[in-house]
Amino acid sequence: MTGHRLDDATFTAAVTSAIRAPSLHNSQPWRFRREGDTIEVWADRTRQLPTADPDGWAVRLACGAAILNLRLYFSAQGRPMSTALLPDPDTPDLLARLRPAPPESATPEDAVLATKIDLRRSNRAPFADAPVSLTEQSALAAAAHAESADLVFVTGMRAITDIADLVRAADAALGSKPGYTGELTSWTRPDSASSDGVPLAAAGPAPAPHELLTRRDFGGPDAPEHHRYEGHPLVAVLCSFGDAPRDQLIAGAALQRVLLTATQLSLVVSMLSQPIEVPSVREQLRVLAGGRVSIPQMVLRIGFGVPAPKTARRPAQAVIDDHAPH
Repeated sequence: MTGHRLDDATFTAAVTSAIRAPSLHNSQPWRFRREGDTIEVWADRTRQLPTADPDGWAVRLACGAAILNLRLYFSAQGRPMSTALLPDPDTPDLLARLRPAPPESATPEDAVLATKIDLRRSNRAPFADAPVSLTEQSALAAAAHAESADLVFVTGMRAITDIADLVRAADAALGSKPGYTGELTSWTRPDSASSDGVPLAAAGPAPAPHELLTRRDFGGPDAPEHHRYEGHPLVAVLCSFGDAPRDQLIAGAALQRVLLTATQLSLVVSMLSQPIEVPSVREQLRVLAGGRVSIPQMVLRIGFGVPAPKTARRPAQAVIDDHAPH
């Protein structure tokens, strides 16, 4: 027998898992709709960042990550969903439609990753100067490959320094754009009481001139002198094999699978998206990452560190629609 019944409680629980996905400035640019046993995922354009994300790349990456969370939630219950990306060419903001598939036990990997959804964090603090093993790197690369993407590790300090130069250049270019600083400030939260945005507790310390990889300045306090960032970070570039909206949704799913796999391995990850947000820098990053056909979608800093605080999400009911969004 094909499929299963989807009731309101299960739908709400699934959405609660979906919205633990990461998004640019924790903007949460997604909506969810149920029609019978079918779930639709929609882009929420009211939460798109016009300065940092004028083309909606970050919206699609975030929603792709949320779609993976949905898939893992149902897979772990033995109730997998078949997923159609961009099912209606005339409705580009309808990003995915998930329908019940025949019951099937989850793979051991998916069963474990589903338990990590609520534990994953973005970590902007310093990491320990401890190496990530080749076995752990291989597991992260396999996670990207499982979602039809590629994770390119940047090896050697010369190459890492070149990537760092691009991050710095992109951060400076964004900072000079009219409205960028105001947009960043508007998504920064002084405490953890808000249900969206980046609270200062999770923002990391203020960027310092001596740091290798430039982080966004969310207005955090200066770091103590002894609290320095690692001198030899593990850097990886998540790449897709195209850059159409569908490719960006796939990249979002791959990003989330990599992040959940890192959580499973007790690794912490910081995402550096500034080079993706500046087209000229993104092209230079593509060349540095060694890809002729692969397209950079995110720069990741990976290592070991103290777990970051959990960032809030809007309640599931706030992102569920009874009818198709307009």
